[in-house]
Formats: sequence, structure tokens, C-alpha cells
Amino acid sequence: MASIDMHSHHSTLRERIVEHVFVGEALRALWRRGVTDVEILRSEFDAHGYDLVVGRGSIVRHIQFKTGIRSKPAPVSVGRALAEKPSGCVIWISVTLDLDIGPYWWFGGAPGEALPDLSGFASPKRIGRREGGDRPVRVNHSKVPAKHFRRIETMDEMLETLFGPLPVGSAPTVDGEPDEGA
Repeated sequence: MASIDMHSHHSTLRERIVEHVFVGEALRALWRRGVTDVEILRSEFDAHGYDLVVGRGSIVRHIQFKTGIRSKPAPVSVGRALAEKPSGCVIWISVTLDLDIGPYWWFGGAPGEALPDLSGFASPKRIGRREGGDRPVRVNHSKVPAKHFRRIETMDEMLETLFGPLPVGSAPTVDGEPDEGA
């Protein structure tokens, strides 16, 4: 079993693992519904408030991921640039010490709608301190309280939150038979 220290000492690695697992589980859930018209693009760096772009049809989501070992999020620092993206959203993913993921916590609008207005939220302070000990404000971020996040239990529910109603179809088949890794 992983230790709590691993989560803080290797937080960037943890975030990458969780992102990859999320993407893999999302694609598998879509595949099982017969949905294959999805695109996933990774941001090279987080300068515009998002980590991943996911598209299906006319819906394009710019997603900022947050992770934590808590059962629900603490206040979350959201980059204000995310509000300028079409259908921007934040997905906070609860993880276990062994990196099992879920439930999820959602902050965003309906498919095709913008991120909720961030102007009413205060700016958070930076994590690191200056030489004098003070923590400067992150002027391009908003501190969104946990009460503004909605709990989402399953990946299927998350996908419908991202894209709206999805087909209930089944995975692709070959000549009417289930694919067994052919």
C-alpha cells in the first residue's frame, strides 16, 4: 500500500497517473456504449487553466483536473483563463492511497455552456512563501468553495455531465459476435 508521503513527494506523478486512468476509463465507458467519435488533446503546459481538451461532436470541454485523498474537495484554485474557453470545467477526483479513483466532483456548466462566473470568488494565495514569509495573491485565479462542486458517482454520469445524453448502444462487434481481442 502507498504511503501518504508518496502523495505529496510525487504529486506531479500522481496527477499524471490519475489523468491517464481517468482518460482510459472514460474511453472504455464510451467504447462500451458504442461511442467512438471522441477526441482527446493534452495541454503541453497549464498556462490557460486546463489540462485536457475532450471533444465529441459540437461539444468541446477544456478540463482542469484536481485530485485529492479527501472524500470531497477543499476550496479549489481555478484559473480565470478557463472561463474564456468554451465549456470549461473543473473535475476534482477523489483518490485512495493506492490511486483508485472516484467519486468525482464537478464545477462547470451544461454541455455547450461556459464555466459559471468566477468574478464573485476571492483570489487565493500562492502556496509558496516569499523570502519575507508572506504569500502573494494569485491574481489570475479564483478560490471556488467546495459547496459549488457537485458530487458525481460514476464515470457514466461524468460522461453525460460532460457531453449530455449518450447512446445506450453496445461496443462494436464483428459479424454480430462480441470482439474477443481479435
